[in-house]
Amino acid sequence: MKLRILSLAFVLVTMIQITACKNKTLKPELGSLDLLRGELLLCGKEFGDVSFSESCSPETRQTFNLAISLLHSFEYAEAEKAFVQVIDADPECAMAYWGVAMSIYHGLWAPPGDAVLKKGNKLLAIAQELPKSKKATQYIAAISAFYTDWETVDNQTRKTRYAQKMKELFDEYDTDTEVTVFYALALRASAAPTDKTYAKQKQAGKILELLFEKEPNHPGIAHYIIHSYDYAELAELGLVTARRYAEIAPNSAHAQHMPSHIFTRLGLWEESIQTNINSASSAMCYAESTAPGAHWDQEVHAMGYLVYAHLQTGNNQLAKEQYNYLKSFEKIFPESFVIAYTAAAIPARITVENRNWKEAATIELPQNLGMDWKQFPWQVSLLHFARALGAIHTNDIESATTELNIMITLQNELIALEDAYKSNQVGIQIKTIEAWIQLHNGNENEAIALMKVAADMESKTSKHPVTPGEILPADELLGDMLLAANKPMEALEVYSLNLKKRPNRFNGIYGAAKAAVQTGNKEKALLYFNQLILLTEKSNSDRPEIEEAKAYITQQEV
Repeated sequence: MKLRILSLAFVLVTMIQITACKNKTLKPELGSLDLLRGELLLCGKEFGDVSFSESCSPETRQTFNLAISLLHSFEYAEAEKAFVQVIDADPECAMAYWGVAMSIYHGLWAPPGDAVLKKGNKLLAIAQELPKSKKATQYIAAISAFYTDWETVDNQTRKTRYAQKMKELFDEYDTDTEVTVFYALALRASAAPTDKTYAKQKQAGKILELLFEKEPNHPGIAHYIIHSYDYAELAELGLVTARRYAEIAPNSAHAQHMPSHIFTRLGLWEESIQTNINSASSAMCYAESTAPGAHWDQEVHAMGYLVYAHLQTGNNQLAKEQYNYLKSFEKIFPESFVIAYTAAAIPARITVENRNWKEAATIELPQNLGMDWKQFPWQVSLLHFARALGAIHTNDIESATTELNIMITLQNELIALEDAYKSNQVGIQIKTIEAWIQLHNGNENEAIALMKVAADMESKTSKHPVTPGEILPADELLGDMLLAANKPMEALEVYSLNLKKRPNRFNGIYGAAKAAVQTGNKEKALLYFNQLILLTEKSNSDRPEIEEAKAYITQQEV
């Protein structure tokens, strides 16, 4: 039985792109199959070391291992192409069909659409009919638990079913590296975003840490440790691995980016900036080879984290350069939730982080990217949230109410789509805007009560992997509101809590300093203002808060 998902010629042309970044002059002939395979294998070493026991013919083993390496670094498109190359060479390889189904699964990202789910089912139906080992049968049965009954069973339940099947596999083959790695990923992906005990994340992280001691060059182990600990409460556990991962898979844009998830949680902005510069560079190289003149979503993803980090160091110039660069794009690929999130978040962040309320009230979604924004209600809400805050702070409550109603409509769309996580995220924003409108209207107690509800909602929800953080944290906005209500003691307590969860945030530190000044606590005011200056010492920041900090410190020294 043969399934020609893509022609061999097309796959070979596309897979050459992996090597093109390393050698721009390389132009192999299409007919030279052995030459192409040799180059792929050489390049594959740059994606980490794996050895998958359930690959098929000896002739395709190295390509199969390359596909697994790419899969472990979430280079999904290239992983799929590599698995297809295996199918072209060995149509009877059941695990290659499994590999394509895994490449389109994206367990930690957005739920797959109907077309993807149909494709996965077809691939697995073919794999189930082909001869295979007992372990291969179990692998295929496990991921089939996710794809089966997708029309009637929700995404979270199907992810849990897959994790349960992988646990059965792990219980039987607990010394098999790949079984262990894929089980840990399935376990992590099945964690409910509302579970703040992080029980599954901790369990997955522990399994992987023990394995990492034996397999220090395995890309999946390092990658999934980072995803397991990508939370403020757990981030310290992932720091050593984060600094190691980029070295394991230097040719992977996603591998270069992933350490910044931990760096962001810990407020290590310079390290986050450098690793995302490397990631964007790698992504640009890939895009140049694959679609000249276009930009890959991994570059855009890195840009989002870059902007966030630049803003925390007070470097508006570099943050705005990234935004201007984004506005120059003419082509992107693929149109994805990653690009939609970043394109909406960047202008929102730049305006509200700087308290540039007048500009925030009028920002627009980038139209140069060709995005169908109707497909991304959560992302669109980010922009309307910023616009509403801008309108409130410029005393335009009518416009703020209009933006609030738009956000309510967007939340209803997400509820209709049964996307509980994203509808809740928009719900936090709605509650925040309602609170600030009440404050503007003079209803101080009701405003603070609403803002505390928003902060409580946010504290009970994990962040999505696509984002470095909220547009403005609810805790931080609660502190701002308490300061505006002349409650500096309470504000200082809230800011301190916020900084424990989000260390080294520029506005969090500044807010804490202001609250300390207003309470007369000179010791804490000096502590926070000095932190602010230290945070921005390499950025040549032009933010007025820095001058205020220096003036306060000078005044205390007189």
